[in-house]
Amino acid sequence: MKILIVQPTHFEKAFSKKLYKSRARALVPLTLPYLAALIPKGHEITLVDEQIEELHFNQRCDCVLITSTILTSFRAYEIADNFRQKGIPVVMGGPHCTFYSDEVLEHADAVVVGEGEWQVPSVIRDLEAGGLKKKIYKSDRLHDLKELPFPRYDLLSPKIFSRFPTYSVQTTRGCPYRCEFCAERYHLGEKYRMRPVDEVVEEIVRTGGKQIFFADSTFAGNRSRTMELMEKLIPLRIRWSTLWNTFRCLDKEFMKLAKRSGLLHINMGVESIKKDTLQDMNKRTTPADKLEEVVRILRNLGISFSFNLIFGWDTDKLEDFDATLDFLIRNKVHVAFFNVFSPHKGTKIYDRYLEEGRLIDPYNMGRWPGIIAEIYPKNYSPKELEENVLRLYREFYSWPSMLKRLPLPVTKPYIASWFMNLQERKLYKGNTHRANFDGI
Repeated sequence: MKILIVQPTHFEKAFSKKLYKSRARALVPLTLPYLAALIPKGHEITLVDEQIEELHFNQRCDCVLITSTILTSFRAYEIADNFRQKGIPVVMGGPHCTFYSDEVLEHADAVVVGEGEWQVPSVIRDLEAGGLKKKIYKSDRLHDLKELPFPRYDLLSPKIFSRFPTYSVQTTRGCPYRCEFCAERYHLGEKYRMRPVDEVVEEIVRTGGKQIFFADSTFAGNRSRTMELMEKLIPLRIRWSTLWNTFRCLDKEFMKLAKRSGLLHINMGVESIKKDTLQDMNKRTTPADKLEEVVRILRNLGISFSFNLIFGWDTDKLEDFDATLDFLIRNKVHVAFFNVFSPHKGTKIYDRYLEEGRLIDPYNMGRWPGIIAEIYPKNYSPKELEENVLRLYREFYSWPSMLKRLPLPVTKPYIASWFMNLQERKLYKGNTHRANFDGI
């Protein structure tokens, strides 16, 4: 069979029909080549990353697989409808399908819910045998992450790769923590699973790249296993980035090994600098009273780092915007991403906000790029939430702030921090992005 796998782009602005496009991806997409690796041998596979490439609806294929996030869902539906009108079967998967499967089935012949390792081959076998046998393909077990196939990067168009590409490699799935707002365990199961270290190393070697992004919800959920992996990264002489929790930075032995193994940049889900907010979020991995020490440690080690912050929680006050900005500039935090709080469908907090009538437009939540208030905050208005988050971007990424916060760009980590600051300056002006990693 001729199989077309599509990763849709999203629309540029809210309620716009103009597609968001970019010239290349600094971060090589993992989803497309990994889906291709799940297809049984003997089929002709075409991959299309619509953010970079043009999608031609007149190309010949026997079926279309579409991977979708909530942000790309409206465009995914347009693509699915177009191919189905031509009589071509369409199957959709991706994180969006976990809680929106009924909606997805209005546009697709079938949907894959959850992980694809067991279900994608089943979909292809059914199509080969004459047609899809289910509307919903959902596995009753989680993969143990052993012997995962290696992504088919050979099928990606060369135009997707930047001059110095960073490859995404997944080493774990799930999260061992239970933050109140997070939907991770609903998507990937309650158990924190880890790939065999030697298989991770082999995948890194196979990429041929020297810059790696470990695309885990939390890379360092298990200390001893993470240290084993970092030891084996040393001979590879790579530069790597990832996400992990703030409290790991207080572990001197752990951080010294991370630095020695090639750590370039850490993104941390700090969420708030306020102790009462962190307690209400059940964010036990951010020690509010030790954040200044965390920053000191990272600066002394010469590591590039970024904070993810959320605004709009019920304990937040208007004065917290200025207090947060003052903390970030005074402590010379390299990079910060400012997010409006938006409950994820499928979580208990979403159900509570829906019941209380505090969701502004439940149907459109997460569907559009940009800083958009999607809840009624407790202590200020939705408009004040949007305006202040945009103000934080504007002031934090101003030239005076950057010159005060950032070290001279004389090392690779410091160059990375300057590059990220310059990128954020461009993005906030258009208000066309959300601070996430949905494009992986």
